[in-house]
Amino acid sequence: MKVDASMLTRDPADAGPFARELENLGLDGVYTFEGQHDPFLPLAVAADHSASIELITAIAVAFARNPMNLANLGYDLNLMSKGRFILGLGSQIKPHIERRYSMPWSKPASRMAEMVKAIRAIWACWATGERLDFKGEFYSHTMMTPVFNPGPNPYGDPRIFLAAIGSRMTEVAGEVGDGILLHPLNTPGFVNEHTLPALQRGWEKAGKQREDFEISCQFMVATGDTEEEFENAKALVRNQIAFYGSTPAYKPVLDHCGWGDLQPRLRDLSKEGKWQAMGGLISDEMLTTIGVIGTPEEVARQIREQRSQHIDRVSPTMYVSNNELLAKIAGLIKNDQPNPADQEGGEA
Repeated sequence: MKVDASMLTRDPADAGPFARELENLGLDGVYTFEGQHDPFLPLAVAADHSASIELITAIAVAFARNPMNLANLGYDLNLMSKGRFILGLGSQIKPHIERRYSMPWSKPASRMAEMVKAIRAIWACWATGERLDFKGEFYSHTMMTPVFNPGPNPYGDPRIFLAAIGSRMTEVAGEVGDGILLHPLNTPGFVNEHTLPALQRGWEKAGKQREDFEISCQFMVATGDTEEEFENAKALVRNQIAFYGSTPAYKPVLDHCGWGDLQPRLRDLSKEGKWQAMGGLISDEMLTTIGVIGTPEEVARQIREQRSQHIDRVSPTMYVSNNELLAKIAGLIKNDQPNPADQEGGEA
């Protein structure tokens, strides 16, 4: 199982040493997200300071850009990293696309599927020299003169992972993507009963096998070396669950657990700016069902044995910068063997 970590830097110039440190600690991947900073620039810096760690956008907002722009970024980052880049894309939600990015929003699942196909068509044009002739409902790319064609990438095309929660977008991820980025607001039951069946439908449409695809999952982790650190970490996870829970797009996870009625309350509090009050609505049951809570050893065992049955790579997200603790958890996830007593037929 691969273990990834978030790029916890503010200055892109710091991304190089950060990625190198994670690589030296044994992490498999480092990912950026589209928050207060651009997700691509830090990975360009990291590519020059690392040798083996995979570099991932998790996620870049797809609909804030166009397929040609993303094709260029993906090509160059895979070239710079010598084949270590994964283009992770997410749709974001309508208010952000229209009001923050001033871009069009419609039919997000269909638009995402077409965007990925358009990116791949552009890469195919560059790799083979074939005429660019992509015409779709949302995107059209029919011009590529030699001066703008970088030619074949010696490291091939980067893989494309899509973020998804709803069944339709999850199906699209299975059909057109190389992997899926599962949102940290998840539970094993939701993944088993909703995510995996939707992925299977997508794989069947594309004629794919399970081994052709990678499932990556983030987990909201609360742990610490001291009781004070542990309590602070639990408060951070409560607040993060509340923040995610306030978004209507993530309500299906709460509905699955019987907590759907809480979503409108969280949404209303977020509109009023009452962020601390939101965290207070997250019960201990919600905290331990959605979050991964405990000592580093308990966290690693939960992820390895209970939360990652169908998952290929995991991202324990602690919301604080403690690379030594993260490396300890990663090592336990990779190397800990299940207790025989926990196996079917085992004896205490």
